[in-house]
Amino acid sequence: MRIDRSKDMDPEHMQQLKDIVLAPYMQLATGLIGKARHAGGNMFRHQMDTLSILIDYGYIDSILLKASVVHDTVEDIPNFDRNLIINCDEEGQTVLNLVLEVTRREDEDKRQFLRRILDTGSQKAKILKCADRISNMISLGYVTDPKFIERYCDETEFFLLPMALEIDYNMYQELISLIMTRRRYLEDGGYFDNRKKESTPPISN
Repeated sequence: MRIDRSKDMDPEHMQQLKDIVLAPYMQLATGLIGKARHAGGNMFRHQMDTLSILIDYGYIDSILLKASVVHDTVEDIPNFDRNLIINCDEEGQTVLNLVLEVTRREDEDKRQFLRRILDTGSQKAKILKCADRISNMISLGYVTDPKFIERYCDETEFFLLPMALEIDYNMYQELISLIMTRRRYLEDGGYFDNRKKESTPPISN
């Protein structure tokens, strides 16, 4: 399936982007303002950041951009009414379908969730998830919990890199760079050395 995209944002594609009405979706996303993030800020800002990453990579598909604005609403707003997305406009049902693809189900742990998208997710779901992860990896620079950083980097390497390699090589390269910088932070802080010392049994006399 072809995903609308423009590397140069020529006048034709700029007009296409201009014609996408995001305001109803942004209004729904404001329900995430009170949802704090591990790295600071809130989940509403994260939705906008994911949107900007997609546009930065040239994606101008209306379904993809609309879904990016509300991609965490179903999962993170208690008792969220899915009909609110459906009723946003004529594309609402298709937007909701994409949002549900990138929403973790009740019977899934994090690894099962990412494995599902990697193995069976649509192209748009993979693009959206990669943009979402780029935003999260950038925010990881403000996280000071080394175990969380290590787990997140490992998760990104195992699930998101093959996803990005399949759909967008430039996203793949950015994710590699982000993993490297975050792991360098752990290395420079002595995290791996300290963990090795803790796991090595003392030598008995």
